[in-house]
Amino acid sequence: ARGSGLIFVLCIALVTLAVVPFKAEYVIYTVLLIASMLSGYFDDAAETAWNEYKKGLIDLVIAVVAGVTYLNFNGTEVNFLSWSFSLPYAVYLILIIVLIWASINVVNCTDGVDGLSSSVTVPVAIFFAVMGIVWKQFPQLGIFGGAMVGGLFGFLLYNHYPAKVFMGDTGSLFLGGAVAALAFAYDMPLVLIPVGIVYICETLSDIIQVGYFKLTHGKRIFKMAPLHHHFEMCGWKETKVVAVFTAVSVIGCVIAYLAVCQRFSF
Repeated sequence: ARGSGLIFVLCIALVTLAVVPFKAEYVIYTVLLIASMLSGYFDDAAETAWNEYKKGLIDLVIAVVAGVTYLNFNGTEVNFLSWSFSLPYAVYLILIIVLIWASINVVNCTDGVDGLSSSVTVPVAIFFAVMGIVWKQFPQLGIFGGAMVGGLFGFLLYNHYPAKVFMGDTGSLFLGGAVAALAFAYDMPLVLIPVGIVYICETLSDIIQVGYFKLTHGKRIFKMAPLHHHFEMCGWKETKVVAVFTAVSVIGCVIAYLAVCQRFSF
């Protein structure tokens, strides 16, 4: 069944409501996550799929509201790995909007092979869950990350190859929003780069393929885009694609942890 991401999304949402502190900032993020999930759900349920402009506009509105909320509650200091510096409000807002909009959409790019989106996102969720344990100031965020891990593992029981259910935009848009929300809630938004390296590579392969195709009037760099389809065309089995991409995700998360762990008290 397509759109079955709604199942694990509801499980994660129930745990979140039970443990995350009732703060205005977190409430806004939760509403935006639900909005992201609903846009994916209605797209999955529609007889005719929504066009990219409509979906992109909804995601942009969500990103703008999230960016303004974050800056109003946290200021303009940027924390990137072990470094901290300040940016002008407008510059940081644009950066945040781009990061959130991209995060919402890039997970969707990995949703093309049985179990790929779920498997790649599990290490990312584990990273944020571990951060909640290590950074004792925000244990509730760690519980949210743990709920994501549990929900994704439960979903993978039916989503691994050969998949019986598919998360659709309902699940992938929520996961993208959740990963972005956690990065901002921990006040380290640029950590999305190392932990989301697989998402980024998938999306860049799609952008490069389309751009090169148009510039050269029909030539291609990859056999097929996004990147996981290229490797499939090279003869990789779906299970190998999932295993390799998940391993890369694990490496990215380990690198991110080693880079940021000095900011946290054990």
